[in-house]
Amino acid sequence: MSDNDTEELLENMELEERIIQLREEHRDLDEAINRMADNPFIDQLRLRRMKKRKLLLKDTIARLESKLIPDMDA
Repeated sequence: MSDNDTEELLENMELEERIIQLREEHRDLDEAINRMADNPFIDQLRLRRMKKRKLLLKDTIARLESKLIPDMDA
């Protein structure tokens, strides 16, 4: 295994760990949003910010996952 392969493997492991962390935060936000939505006296601004953060997490997860997919030369 070359140094480049080792470096790439470590980078992929770090990406996978980061994705796991982001998915956990996304799941926690989803649960919190669902709980807040049940409250008729909810702070709408806070709810919107949480939903925006959740969407940002989803986009970040997708971007990081795409980095794990090897490029295929045509």
